[in-house]
Amino acid sequence: MKQTALADVHKSLGAKMVPFAGFEMPVSYEGVNIEHETVRKGVGVFDVSHMGEFLIEGPDALSLIQKISSNDASKLTVGKAQYSCMPNESGGIVDDLIIYRVKDEVYLLVVNASNIEKDWAHISKYNTGIGAQMRNISDAYSLLAIQGPLAVEAMQSLTSVDLSEIKFYNFVVGDFAGIDHVIISATGYTGSGGFEIYCKNEEVEQVWNRVFEAGEAYGIKPIGLAARDTLRLEMGYCLYGNDIDDTTSPIEAGLGWITKFTKDFVNHEALAREKEEGPKRKLIAFELQERGIPRQGYSIVDEAGKEMGKVTSGTMSPSLGLGIGLGYVPVSEASADNIIYIQIRKKAVPAKIVKLPFYKVEK
Repeated sequence: MKQTALADVHKSLGAKMVPFAGFEMPVSYEGVNIEHETVRKGVGVFDVSHMGEFLIEGPDALSLIQKISSNDASKLTVGKAQYSCMPNESGGIVDDLIIYRVKDEVYLLVVNASNIEKDWAHISKYNTGIGAQMRNISDAYSLLAIQGPLAVEAMQSLTSVDLSEIKFYNFVVGDFAGIDHVIISATGYTGSGGFEIYCKNEEVEQVWNRVFEAGEAYGIKPIGLAARDTLRLEMGYCLYGNDIDDTTSPIEAGLGWITKFTKDFVNHEALAREKEEGPKRKLIAFELQERGIPRQGYSIVDEAGKEMGKVTSGTMSPSLGLGIGLGYVPVSEASADNIIYIQIRKKAVPAKIVKLPFYKVEK
């Protein structure tokens, strides 16, 4: 079991540690509801150093990225990031990822922890005829997600960079918490704003300590993976292994917006046909109309009790106080406001299909 550089810090804070993607990770400190509300209303910090980082460099870097990713990375200028996915050859998704253009010929790919080896093998396979320089730096770097509406104000004293000027999905390489040359990225998977900080493993404890000193007056708290999951689900963000995987296409998963057919990429012809003809099933969002918690794997059934699909992600929303979830159903059943049923033990609980996000962030 791997550990992040902050594992001892989490244990000293009383975190409940669990195995996750081959790492021992903090799932909660005070409890999911408290931690969730901290991020929605204030500022909280996640250690997400288990994520993978690949550097793709050289004159052929963009060619490789364009081949393996669904989005159009040629649109990236230095200082911009892009959400994308890597399609496989059979209509599914190898992984979803964020692509950063760090320099003209240097790109950083941030991938899911559970897929690091699989992703590296997949990208390497397509690099054989291209020849970009590839480096897996996952084991050397740490990643902190400082999230919440108070993140800018709470963290401004730690950097000479004007944090309020960094737009969503943009980043700056600058000083932060006494460390030079860290990536300060206006990204995150919570929907409540904030930053992600990339630094070396030997620097991260200093960054963590300074972040908590600066944030003390703002009620900053450490946040675990359980709240990360409820926060992303309230926004309708897909989680790899739940809502998307090797068998789900980006078209049926609602990721057509990051699938650009203006270029040649892995399996683009088949995916273009699927987009044109329409997928057979679709990832939908639903809210329970009665009390209950829809869990991953629960059956989605019609009024007659016939199974139509499975819940891919589900929880009791801390912000809304009701059961919410995602799942795949036939396109004919996927219209907004349509009533479906979630089989919770022996009861079929009615649920209404809704448009995402579940939680509307206050502007």
